[in-house]
Amino acid sequence: MTTATTPHATPALSADTRFAPDAERVRLLKDRARFSRLETVRLIEIAKVGHYTSAFSAAELFSVLYYDAMRLSDDPNWADRDRFMMGKGHAAVGLFPILADLGYFGRDILDGYTRLGNPLGDHPDMTKVPGIDFSSGSIGHALSAGCGMALSARMQGQDYVTYVMIGDGELQEGQVWEAALFGAHYGLSNLVGIIDRNGYQLDGAVDDVIGVEPIVDKWQAFGWEVHVVDGHDVTALATLFRALRADAARTRPAMVVARTVKGKGVSYMETDPGWHLGYLDPGDAERAIAEINAMEA
Repeated sequence: MTTATTPHATPALSADTRFAPDAERVRLLKDRARFSRLETVRLIEIAKVGHYTSAFSAAELFSVLYYDAMRLSDDPNWADRDRFMMGKGHAAVGLFPILADLGYFGRDILDGYTRLGNPLGDHPDMTKVPGIDFSSGSIGHALSAGCGMALSARMQGQDYVTYVMIGDGELQEGQVWEAALFGAHYGLSNLVGIIDRNGYQLDGAVDDVIGVEPIVDKWQAFGWEVHVVDGHDVTALATLFRALRADAARTRPAMVVARTVKGKGVSYMETDPGWHLGYLDPGDAERAIAEINAMEA
């Protein structure tokens, strides 16, 4: 079986200590990634089925975006807040706890996750969940919506940044590449894409289903600025996102290829792609919680 490969090239912003987070911020970002994973286990216990591994591969990305990179307030309706769209909407179970933690809705709402009448479902719904900017579920549309929001910001004289996270399997969707053309053509420098390159999709290894490499070369050819980063290294992620925001001279959209591990933090999930969708029995749940709690602080 083919497994995820290292991107063809690894161009990245040079390390710049001006943008590196301090030790206290690093501890916070690691803690919130752990919190996202633990809450994912708890919420799927309520739902009785869910997408553990897709949320786990994105936990550090969620943490760094919402607790460091994005300009937010406790008002999800603030017009100048940064936007976030998630093509891989099935990972929303890892994002909902963060939105509650930031005060966008009551934490008690989490306790009814997926239950009848509760706004939180397996995929995010922007009409029901404060802080959700795009209703995702059908893969492939998020980057197009992100391009529209980025262009809207420019036309209306607003300076918010739009972030769009897509899965590596999502790169098999043609609409992603239409959006890539659009973003580059209009020079959407206020748009940052993020590919969660965890190597797997529902049907198995991404590059067995339809190969997507060389990812870096393709996005560069489409006119994007591309950076490759360890998607579980909160220091590297925060440094990169801060540097991108500070780069006023950039005239192109940026794509961040985040090298991640599907199921990161739980050993038996990291080695079994069948955990894309599943449910933990009590013994497995205890083991998962113990391993997550044991992750580096």
